[in-house]
Amino acid sequence: MKKLTLGAIGVVYGDIGTSPLYAMRESLHAASHDGLTRADVMGVISLLFWTLTLIVTLKYVLLIMRADNNGEGGTLSLIALVHRALHTRPAWLIAIGAVGISLFFGDSIITPAMSVLSAVEGSALIAPGLHDYVVPITLVIIVLLFAVQSRGTEAVSVLFGPIMVVWFITMAVLGLRHISDEPSILLALNPIHALRFLVDNGFASFIVLGSVFLAVTGGEALYTDMGHFGRRPIRIAWGILVFPALTISYLGQGAMVLAHPETASNPFFLLAPQWALLPLVILATMATVIASQAVISGAFSVAKQAVQMGLLPRMEIRHTSETQFGQIYMPRINSILSVGVVALVLAFGSSSNLASAYGIAVTGDMVITSILAIFLLNRAWKWPLALTLAVMVPLIVLEGLFLAANMTKVLDGGYIPIFFAAFLCLVMWTWVRGSAHVREKSRAGSIEFDSLMRMLEKSQPVEVPGTAVFLTADPEMAPPALMHNLKHNRVLHKKNFIVTVNVAPVPEVPEADRIEIEKVNDRFVKLSLNFGYLDDQNVPKALALARKQGEKFDIMTTSFFLNHRSFRSSQSEGLPSWQEKLFVSMARGATNATEFYRLPTNRVLELGQQLTI
Repeated sequence: MKKLTLGAIGVVYGDIGTSPLYAMRESLHAASHDGLTRADVMGVISLLFWTLTLIVTLKYVLLIMRADNNGEGGTLSLIALVHRALHTRPAWLIAIGAVGISLFFGDSIITPAMSVLSAVEGSALIAPGLHDYVVPITLVIIVLLFAVQSRGTEAVSVLFGPIMVVWFITMAVLGLRHISDEPSILLALNPIHALRFLVDNGFASFIVLGSVFLAVTGGEALYTDMGHFGRRPIRIAWGILVFPALTISYLGQGAMVLAHPETASNPFFLLAPQWALLPLVILATMATVIASQAVISGAFSVAKQAVQMGLLPRMEIRHTSETQFGQIYMPRINSILSVGVVALVLAFGSSSNLASAYGIAVTGDMVITSILAIFLLNRAWKWPLALTLAVMVPLIVLEGLFLAANMTKVLDGGYIPIFFAAFLCLVMWTWVRGSAHVREKSRAGSIEFDSLMRMLEKSQPVEVPGTAVFLTADPEMAPPALMHNLKHNRVLHKKNFIVTVNVAPVPEVPEADRIEIEKVNDRFVKLSLNFGYLDDQNVPKALALARKQGEKFDIMTTSFFLNHRSFRSSQSEGLPSWQEKLFVSMARGATNATEFYRLPTNRVLELGQQLTI
């Protein structure tokens, strides 16, 4: 339990743990449109505290984290739970999942740029001459961070927990050191100050909400990473260390600003005495790198789930640890993220400028989680509709206010996560629609498997020894690779497995339920391989389980037949020209089935099929 709690502090709370670097600064800046008053500072602190309390503590720690899918959390897990509760997967549920994934990737690009920039900017307080080197130093750190992803993080991840514990303790000590500057800051914990600030400032307070939300941008990670550490360690870490440290830090910053208004320009780093600035900048940089690493690893995990669920084409997935199955590396995702992060740093140049783009993606993701939670509470947990709405509607209204406040920053940079999410939604919609269209075209040009069996009884092909495996997405139809083998090679193996890979709406499928066997006759056996959306789809390993159930064959001499599709354009078919080109481009760039399903390359035969789409 201690090890899991330490891990939760290091990984889960990396993003939200670095928010004091910029949340207070940006909130005060937004509130000081006509001069910063005592009421403004008290109101901002109160808003920060109650935002952490209501969204992170109440919504995620106490409520949403109860919604685990066999221990896993996150938007896709929540969608899987709703899917099971509804007994169907309607189009709107897939659409919500696509939007949630897209917004998460938008956040994955902004978080490293924002957090590392914020930390490095502290160096300018030590030596003002370093101000011109903030961007180059940030770029070096980011490039190195993405360059080492292929090596995995197992060796250094053991340091994440201890470093982040030191970070939170340091944060609390610095805040506690300054509360005595203006002890009345403790009164800001009263929600009256937040309400009064909102009422007195009208639309101006609405703008401030967009900056206040920066304090909870890592809140969704609590739920997303639940499968790695468990509900209890995450809750313990939040209650004992993280939430108290964040609260004390914000109180300390507020007290210091009340006593010394000039410190509002960078309240976090100015909490430290001059001699401690350099160690604090180094520690902050380490904390932001850890936060960025957690987000990048999360992006790999979410991308893998999206591929498994058929929302994205197959991509190369490398396992970087022999002991930690969840540690993976996806070269294509790493390249996209690295280019995006570098571009943001170069385009915005400072964390204050980038703050305009930060928050929209996370707020949208949180609203999606709340909407899905309504269906979960009512349909799966059987809560009365009135109780469900009484709990969730106030949270949705609150998050809706934050989303609307962040939308005011669209023209100042908020368009970036919106544009990226919209493009990614378009990509996923194209892949889902194109894949369905290809299945229809393939089915229309195929014959039923039962019809093939009757044909083979009348016309016996030449039988050759050995076992052949034919992968197919539709077990009711004869696999195209089998038909091409019969047509061109005019042979049939002594034993033939018709294999279908299914992805269940659960994170992992137990080995006992991995394989389903349907014996057709002495020559043909249908195998259904069942995987969870976090499982590694290792087909040979799964086929080995068939031997335990009485199917006699030598996996080392088995041949694997795959269908390699090529596409020909047709103006009269179902997809628009632009979408057809995008789909074909994605299909050509997809990782081949041999690598994705872990098939032995020296025993795979690919037979071509041309489809007109």
